[in-house]
Amino acid sequence: MIIQPYDDGIALARALAVRVCAAIEERPHLVLGLPTGRTPLQFYEQLRGRSREQCADWSRVRTFNLDEFVAVAPGAAGRYRAYMQRELFDHVNLAPGHIGFLQGDAPDLDAECARYEQAIADAGGLDLIVLGIGTNGHIGFNEPGPSLEARTHRTRLLPPTRASNRALFDDRMEQVPAEALSMGMATILHARQVVLIATGATKVSAVAQLMTGPITTELPASFLQLHPDATVMVDAAASPR
Repeated sequence: MIIQPYDDGIALARALAVRVCAAIEERPHLVLGLPTGRTPLQFYEQLRGRSREQCADWSRVRTFNLDEFVAVAPGAAGRYRAYMQRELFDHVNLAPGHIGFLQGDAPDLDAECARYEQAIADAGGLDLIVLGIGTNGHIGFNEPGPSLEARTHRTRLLPPTRASNRALFDDRMEQVPAEALSMGMATILHARQVVLIATGATKVSAVAQLMTGPITTELPASFLQLHPDATVMVDAAASPR
């Protein structure tokens, strides 16, 4: 893995936005995996601004988000699709038909997971995927445990993960869904390039274990050590000392 340290989250977000825009310019048909949550907010702000300033053309880009909550109403603010509309999709010329998203309210969630895997495969696989990391080392909604799912799947969220998403649900823990759909570890690791971003002091332990610890299902992010082209971008607060 390549470790890239930055003074703060804004510098990190700016550098990542430059990288993504450059990737789109180099490969107009880029297939891009995208995260949600608190960590990417500065990245999306920088990406919106740079896309406007550089007139980045998203018209042929395809996107696939990592995850979505189960059983959240289509119009709800806490739905990750609504998050992505607010933070990115409404601000770039991405074709609606090129947006890949899991449907957490699908009548058959197993069939929905299979559909999503096939959609990624039909797009030619992910060229670049951007990841966050949870305080417990999860990526996407691949939670620590005795085993990990290889492909897109339904998963039960652990309390730390639900707590980190309270802000999307009026800070009411009881409103945060207990389940979600997520890309699996093999789906993530088959991306041609992986970038993980970590900001803030709460991520220090997970980042330290990612960098130096063993590869273990108890820290899903540790599997990035196996990837041939993985970059970890950390701000000063998240960087182990």
